[in-house]
Amino acid sequence: MSVYDIPFQTMDGSTTSLAEYRDDVILVVNVASRCGLAPQYATLEAMQEKFRDRGFTVLGFPSNQFLQELGSNEAIQEFCSMTYGVTFPVLDRVRVNGRNEHPLYTELKKTPDQTGKAGKVSWNFEKFLVLPGGEVHRFRPKTLPDDPAILTLVEDHLPR
Repeated sequence: MSVYDIPFQTMDGSTTSLAEYRDDVILVVNVASRCGLAPQYATLEAMQEKFRDRGFTVLGFPSNQFLQELGSNEAIQEFCSMTYGVTFPVLDRVRVNGRNEHPLYTELKKTPDQTGKAGKVSWNFEKFLVLPGGEVHRFRPKTLPDDPAILTLVEDHLPR
């Protein structure tokens, strides 16, 4: 099964997958509203606005895996909208590690980071950049969304 074929839930309860974005550059991020890294939402939204029309999207997957997410999808949506003006899709809450982790994260975590380490998501705001064709690049939480390593990959794989 490819990363594109793994179903996940939207906040309204419908089912979708990365196949909807197959031709796009996708930045998958496990987000958490009460995390010290939450200001990354602003940069993620800026990237969404800048590159959306060229085939780029951010997909936010809220996770309370590290006990820093709000208690309901409604509260998460309100926080994202009111605090950071988020327009990119923020999906249903998922687990990113452990026995009940979401299958999408099981697949994404096979990708090593820049130091060659694969495995567990270390914290909130870990980023997986999925390029058209399914190639995945992994960036740890403290790597900012607009880090040159991420931006270069995004820009190199978007139409001019």
